[in-house]
Amino acid sequence: MSGTSGSYNAVTWLLDRNVEEGRGAKLAFTDTVTELTYGELQRQTRRVANMLRRLGVRREERVAMIMLDTVDFPAVFLGAIRAGVVPVPLNTLLTSEQYAYILGDCRARVLFVSEALLPVIKDVVARMPDLEHVIVSGKDAHGHKKLSDELARESDTFATAATHPDEPAFWLYSSGSTGMPKGVRHLHGNLAATAETYAKQVLGIRGDDVCLSAAKLFFAYGLGNALTFPMSVGASTVLHTERPTPAAMFALMNKYNPTIFYGVPTLFAAMLNDETLKDARAGNRLRICTSAGEALPESVGNAWKARFGVDILDGVGSTELLHIFLSNAPGDIKYGSSGRPVPGYKVRLVNEAGSEVADGEVGELLVDAPSAGEGYWNQRAKSRAAFEGHWTRTGDKYTRDADGRYTFCGRSDDMFKVSGIWVSPFEVESALITHPAVLEAAVVPEADPEGLLKPKAFVVLRAGASTDGLHEALKEHVKQKIGPWKYPRWIDVVDSLPKTATGKIQRFKLRDGETAKS
Repeated sequence: MSGTSGSYNAVTWLLDRNVEEGRGAKLAFTDTVTELTYGELQRQTRRVANMLRRLGVRREERVAMIMLDTVDFPAVFLGAIRAGVVPVPLNTLLTSEQYAYILGDCRARVLFVSEALLPVIKDVVARMPDLEHVIVSGKDAHGHKKLSDELARESDTFATAATHPDEPAFWLYSSGSTGMPKGVRHLHGNLAATAETYAKQVLGIRGDDVCLSAAKLFFAYGLGNALTFPMSVGASTVLHTERPTPAAMFALMNKYNPTIFYGVPTLFAAMLNDETLKDARAGNRLRICTSAGEALPESVGNAWKARFGVDILDGVGSTELLHIFLSNAPGDIKYGSSGRPVPGYKVRLVNEAGSEVADGEVGELLVDAPSAGEGYWNQRAKSRAAFEGHWTRTGDKYTRDADGRYTFCGRSDDMFKVSGIWVSPFEVESALITHPAVLEAAVVPEADPEGLLKPKAFVVLRAGASTDGLHEALKEHVKQKIGPWKYPRWIDVVDSLPKTATGKIQRFKLRDGETAKS
């Protein structure tokens, strides 16, 4: 798609094509409360486009979305793209200050927000000089514009913007080593690029599939799972607003009987190990599962297959490349491995000198991807470091075996993923040392009994600090400061932290167990 001449709007291919081919009355999305057919979604996106035009939002300007996974999400996301406006879906678990940073960085003219998430941004919106309108999805707009009321004023006819396949269509924010996220600019052609490669040639998605994704739509993984892939073939998607607990997932699976379940290793392990759900079934139509976000432990993949008779296709993707580019495939599965390159993607492993490494040797993974973003917004140095012509640096260390399968070894830096979300040790450390009892802190990944990585903290306390109830207090402190998934699961109090001569914390020594216990 990239580099072609003429106009192309992603919504024409994703949505309008389904209506034109006779699927207007077919279910596109249900959020367990409301259903939208493809025809209804088409009309809603046109109303959203008209509303944005009425509000004075011009092509290529940004609108932010802090929205739960209801049927309003695809209507707003696709409606903005239809108008040539750039939607920016944001993680719904961020703090007020993180939202302030991103809203200021992307210069959003309009903010769409779910009513339940209003409290976290109520003190932020007035500080945003570019933000002109707040539109609330829910029953009570609390003094702001109400989405349903605004859409009721609009016509359901709209001339779709004649955008270009290489024009920015949407942004997704990717976490960075400083803890502040980077805006990845994705193009109109990128959505189809993921659907025509992974979804079509690995997953084998079909029009009769029903999709359920644990990962939310604001994630690159969730966006593909629950929007791009099903809409590419006219399939149906079950959305859910709540946290994806084992109980919630099993309930949805048995009510809606999905054929494809997209999860993450932490969730698969939790669903298998919840004693209260040991007899729970996964519906009666499940044919395939996928996993991404972090490496899937071999034991989890084997246990899932033994219990449910369905394989998990483990793979790896990134926000920068939009979805999975290395994956196991039906009939070609080796648990513990990330599989082989997805058709349409090229990969290579290089050493620090940039030379390709041999089979069995560790190298950094570079990917030549048709779905790569065009760079980071206002981050030229980081864009130049990550996007090198055709190749994108992933920052992941891998080995390749003689059969062409790739196995994850770790991050090139100290970043690691928890429940599929990047965690920066620096960010967790920064939160810990804001607690009055903590003098210094260092955070490293530690494997739990399932082999999944979680944060482990080493703290040096201030003189006279009490340890009574400290561990739980620090965990709650981190949750409140930077997000509920980033808190350290284990905390060791130590006398000192290993450092270089210049004062840098030597995290590798902590990972290797070299600490001075208090």
